[in-house]
Amino acid sequence: MRHTHAPSGTPSEDNERYSRQIRFAPIGACGQEKLAQRSVGIVGMGALGTVLANHMVRSGVGRVRLIDRDYVERSNLQRQMLYDEEDAEQSLPKVVAAERRLRRINSSVTVEAIFADARPGNIAELLEGLDLVLDGTDNFRTRFLLNDACYQAGIPFVYGGAVGSRGMSAIFVPGETPCLRCLIPEADSGGETCDTVGVISPIVDIVASYQAVEALKFLVGDAQARRETLLSLDIWTNRGHELPAARKRSGCPCCDLQEYPALQLAEETTLLLCGRDSIQITGHAPFDLERWSLQLQPASRSLKVNPYLIRAELSEHERIVLFADGRVLVQGTDDPVRARTIYDRYIGS
Repeated sequence: MRHTHAPSGTPSEDNERYSRQIRFAPIGACGQEKLAQRSVGIVGMGALGTVLANHMVRSGVGRVRLIDRDYVERSNLQRQMLYDEEDAEQSLPKVVAAERRLRRINSSVTVEAIFADARPGNIAELLEGLDLVLDGTDNFRTRFLLNDACYQAGIPFVYGGAVGSRGMSAIFVPGETPCLRCLIPEADSGGETCDTVGVISPIVDIVASYQAVEALKFLVGDAQARRETLLSLDIWTNRGHELPAARKRSGCPCCDLQEYPALQLAEETTLLLCGRDSIQITGHAPFDLERWSLQLQPASRSLKVNPYLIRAELSEHERIVLFADGRVLVQGTDDPVRARTIYDRYIGS
């Protein structure tokens, strides 16, 4: 599901808007013109993604594509800067709420909101036409998918991650630098996610700002200024280090062997969302939300419906969320068998 906001504004208005950025010599008027001609994609509109989108839109990047599968909840509001209590109350898709807010921030930028789950089968289409991809995701499975898709398509990729008070960031440029797999071969977070160990909002802002500045360097063409390391820092213990990222890892399945393993994975029908106490089930045809809201109402303790999804409270601990594209979230369990039982009971085959 796509929403696109077309730009407005005159050259004189834009010059006034970006005057302080233009006075920064490494960008200048020439760099500002380059930004206006570029397209970036942000995959994941949670904590990192909202900060990234804010920076890209305020900086005047010509087209900003937002990609996310989730909706706004109250637990997001502590760190996801583009959302408010009304968005959570309405269970708005994050991309829709973000697009509305960004449109009011800078009407001269084209903001494209795509409410979808990034998968091997659609990732090439989602990234088509982009000059740069920014990582706003919260799990390595999706990051490796972005990494492999970007390297196959020749699109630079800016990685970022934050949990607790720790964060990491790096920029990867196909043909010039090693990829994410070279530095982090295995998708292992040690079981630590924002939902299991928490996160403080300052580390989110710091990591996303490191990502954003590397994005600006790339978009204006200042290659010599780019950081060539994987930055890791902990702002609570005041520690940090940088890992050199100058050489490809021999045998890397992505940038050395060009096998792109994440793109070869079969489409999953059942997926545990890391740290979310939720199971996503795919494979159903698109839902007629009006019809399904009537069907689920008798079995629900409470029901919330908007043009994008239905959220039905089934019991004290479990709820089911139906998305218009056919996805289903079973929340309140991390047991795939239990999730499938609930799915079959209320959705069927």
